[in-house]
Amino acid sequence: MGRDDLYITVPSFFRCPISLDVMKSPVSLCTGVTYDRSSIQRWLDSGKNTCPATMQVLQTRDLVPNHTLQRLIQLWSDSVKARPSPITPSQARELVAQLRQSGDYSQPISKLVSFARGSDQNRRFLAAIDGFVPLLVDILGNSSNMIANAEEMLIILQLVLHDYKDRACITKSIMGKKNCFATSMIFVLKNGSLASRIATARLMELVASDAESKLFFAEYNDVLPELFRLLRSESDGDAIRAALSTLICVSMTKKIRVRMIQLGAVKVLGKLLSNANMSVAVNERLLELLEMFCSCKEGRAEMCKDESCIPAVVKKTLKVSTAATEHAVTILWSLCYLLRDEAAQAAVGRGNGVTKILLLMQSNCSPAVKQMAGDLLKVFRVNSKSRLPSYDTNTTHIMPF
Repeated sequence: MGRDDLYITVPSFFRCPISLDVMKSPVSLCTGVTYDRSSIQRWLDSGKNTCPATMQVLQTRDLVPNHTLQRLIQLWSDSVKARPSPITPSQARELVAQLRQSGDYSQPISKLVSFARGSDQNRRFLAAIDGFVPLLVDILGNSSNMIANAEEMLIILQLVLHDYKDRACITKSIMGKKNCFATSMIFVLKNGSLASRIATARLMELVASDAESKLFFAEYNDVLPELFRLLRSESDGDAIRAALSTLICVSMTKKIRVRMIQLGAVKVLGKLLSNANMSVAVNERLLELLEMFCSCKEGRAEMCKDESCIPAVVKKTLKVSTAATEHAVTILWSLCYLLRDEAAQAAVGRGNGVTKILLLMQSNCSPAVKQMAGDLLKVFRVNSKSRLPSYDTNTTHIMPF
C-alpha cells in the first residue's frame, strides 16, 4: 500500500482468507466465501475442488466479482492514504526550511499542522524554531499569497503563537499588514471548515491585544456577523467558546456593542443561555457578554423585550459558578434596579428570582454583589404587595431591612 501497514488496523473481512493480505480483486465462490482472485485461482489451478475456508465441495468453479466489497476496500484504502504520516521534530525542522525556500506551501504546512496538533510539546518546539513564526506572518501578510493555503496557515499560526516568546512583536507585525490578514480571516470564516473557523477566531483574539487592534477587527467588514454565525454552532462547544471569547475581546466600545445588539446578539445569547447542556465556561462567557450589553440603553432595552433572556439569567444565578452568579446579579441589578423595568421585574418574580437573591445575601459573595442583591430586594420589597404577594407573605421574616 505504499505505507507501513504494521501501524494500520485492517478490517478482517478486507483480508483474503488464503493470503491474509488486503484483497485487490475480491471474488466469491458458490459457498458465499470471498477471496482475492489471484489466491483462489491458484488454489483451483492446483486441482483442488473445495472451498478453502469451509472445505465444502464446489458445485461450480465460477468466480463472482464482489463489487460492493471492492468499493468498500477502495474507500478505506483512500482514507488511509489521505492520513498524514507522523513526522519527527527533525523532519518538522526540515519542513520549516522548505517553507523558506519554496513557493509551494501546501505540503509542508499540512504536515506541520498535523505535527502541531500532536501535543503541546510539539507546539512549543515549533514556536521555538528561530524565524518560524515571523515567516508565517510574512507569508500570510503577502498580498500575493492571500487566500491560498489560508486555512492551514491560520491554523498553524494560532497553534504556535500562544507559546511564542515575543508575541507582542508578532502581533505588532500582523497589525502592520492588517488588511491582508483581515481579508484572509474573513475568507476562512466564511468558507473554511469548522476547525479552521475556530482557529481563526482564536487567532483574532490573540492578535487583538490593544485598543487599536480590537477596534480594527470589530469594525472590519463581516467580522462580527461571521463570529455570530460561528456562535450559532450549538452542537460544537469549542466553536461557541471561541466565538464568545473573541466577541468579548473586541467589545470594548459602545459603538461595537450597539452593532452587536443590532445584529441580534441578545436573542442569540438568550437562546444559548437557555440550553441546559452548555458548559460552565460557556455560561460564564454568555453572562459576561450580556453584562457588557447592560452598559448601554440599547442592550438593556433588547434584554427586557426578549422573552428568553431574563428567565435564563435568573435560572443561572447560584447554579453555575461564582463568576456566573456575579455576572447574573449585575445584569438583574442593571435592569430591575437602575432601569426599573417592570417587565424585567415581573420576569424575575416569575422565575423565583427573589428567593435566589435572598439566598445570595446569606452566602459568602463579594461585598459588591451583596450590595446589588440588597438593592434588588429593596425594589421587590416596595413592589411586593402588587407584584409579588407570595414573596411578601412567605419571606418577609428573613428580609435584611
